[in-house]
Order: sequence, then C-alpha cells, then structure tokens
Amino acid sequence: MSSVTATKPSGVTEPAAGRRPERRRRDHGAWFLVLPALLPILLLSVGPLLYGLALALTDAQSGRTQATQWVGLLNFRDLLHDGLFWESFRIGLLWAVGVTVPQFLLGLGLALLLNQPLRLRWLARALAIVPWAMPEVVVGIMWRLVYNPDAGVLNETIRDLGLGDGRDWLTGLATALPAVILVGIWAGMPQTTVTLLAGLQNTPRELHEAAALDGAGAWRRFRTVTWPAIRPVALAITALNFIWNFNSFALVYVLTSGGPGGRTRLPMLFAYEEAFRYGQFGYAAAMGCVMVAVISVFLALYLVGRLRGGEER
Repeated sequence: MSSVTATKPSGVTEPAAGRRPERRRRDHGAWFLVLPALLPILLLSVGPLLYGLALALTDAQSGRTQATQWVGLLNFRDLLHDGLFWESFRIGLLWAVGVTVPQFLLGLGLALLLNQPLRLRWLARALAIVPWAMPEVVVGIMWRLVYNPDAGVLNETIRDLGLGDGRDWLTGLATALPAVILVGIWAGMPQTTVTLLAGLQNTPRELHEAAALDGAGAWRRFRTVTWPAIRPVALAITALNFIWNFNSFALVYVLTSGGPGGRTRLPMLFAYEEAFRYGQFGYAAAMGCVMVAVISVFLALYLVGRLRGGEER
C-alpha cells in the first residue's frame, strides 16, 4: 500500500503566519498618525453637527424656565409652511448663482491675462490677491463707505460725471441685492483667479505651440487645449465657491443686516435672527439642518460628476 504525499507547486507560497499581526500593527500605527487631524474634525465639525440635529428635534428657546421638550419633526413641519424662510432660500440661491458665475468668468479672464508674459506681472498677481487677504468685516465696512449716499465714492463719481444725484444703494429695494452681489464678486474673485492660474501654469506649452503651428486661433486653442486641461480645477473651484457663497453671513450682515425689507436676508441670516434675536434655538437649528442637506446634495452631485469624468478618462 503506497501513500501519496501532496506537494505544492514551486511557485506558490503560503502567507507567513506572522504577517497578519504585523499588518495589524501597521494599521494601528496609521490610525495613530491620522488621529491628531481626525480629532479636531470630530470635535469641531461632526460634534456640533450632531448636536444641531438633536437641537432641531426640540423646542429649545432662550429665557425659558420650563425644561426643553422633545418635539420630533415639528420644527421641520413648521419650516415647510414658513414662507419667509423659503423666500430667504430663494434669495440665497440668487445670491450664490449671481456671485459664483461672474466670479468664475472674471477670474478666468484675469487668470488668462496674468498667465501672459507681461511686464510687472508679479506685481499684478500680488495686487490681485489683496481683496482675498482682507477679512469680510473689513470688506463690508469699506464698501459701506463706497456706497454711502452722501459722501460715498460711487455717488460722488456719478455727480462729477453729471449722471445724476446718486442714490442710496444699500437701502433701495431694487438696488440692495445687486449692490451686495457686486461686493461678493469683488471679494471672492481673487481666490478663483489664483486657482485657475495654477491650473493654467500646469498646462504644457508644447500643446499650445503645436496647436498654433496647425493654424488654430486663440479661441480654438482655448477650447481644445486650455479648457480640457483646467476643466477639473474649474469644476472644483466653482462647486466650492457656490457652497461658500450660499453659506455667506459676515459680508451681507455688515453691509445690510438682511435689509431692506428682507431683500438681502440670506438663509444664514434668517437662521441667525431666529436664534439670537428671537431665541428660537430649536427652530433655527432645523433651518441649519435643511441648509446642510441642500449643500450635501450639491456636493454629492459634484462628486458624482467628478467620478464619472474620471471613469471616462
């Protein structure tokens, strides 16, 4: 009776028994390195977000002697029928689109200009960043002086040119929102310019030279060479600008405080007033949750678009 011994192919090796503990130690070490960056996110972002969600399910109010009660989705149900909130939501969308689109178009034009071999280009690039370096409160105060109806630079220029007596730009029902949008474009355009300029500088010059030798004009070179190269950067900065603009607070608060007549009352301003002027903390937290949900939808659409674009490439 003969015994058959199974032999392993020479090319196949068993994983060493000691590799799994080594891999676990390596994973634990990686988590230990990530923990210092993860803790601030958990404490300063995730924690307040969960607290705000819990607060939105209560009837929390300031100066209330009774204990806070759990009301479930009552605040969200009231929010669905709050016309003032949805009006502020509409104004917020107008503000976000009205600021984001011109920011991108003007920032792209300025980035293309600063990418050319001009004299004192370094100085122009430095000056283009100045509005971005200024705090929003300082920007708001400065532009309030520009829009001042009596001694503002804008009205003084209009009078000197004989175009009229000027007007009160920030308190007029028809001019308040456009005036604020103009300030938002001015304050945020440098960030878009710098980001797009970085994308343009990463575009190989050889591609432009080859397209020029083939007889392509400036517009065709932009459409076939420049835009495909900066498209991921352009989509990223546009999505981020929209989110930042929709969540704006300080700039509009300093300029108009939401007036006149609520014409510039963005959702963040409306939630702020409900919480700290009227003391409705639970209701204001519900507004914040709705805004987080809307922004999450826009962010998800952007990420899906990026993933699909990456698969197509």
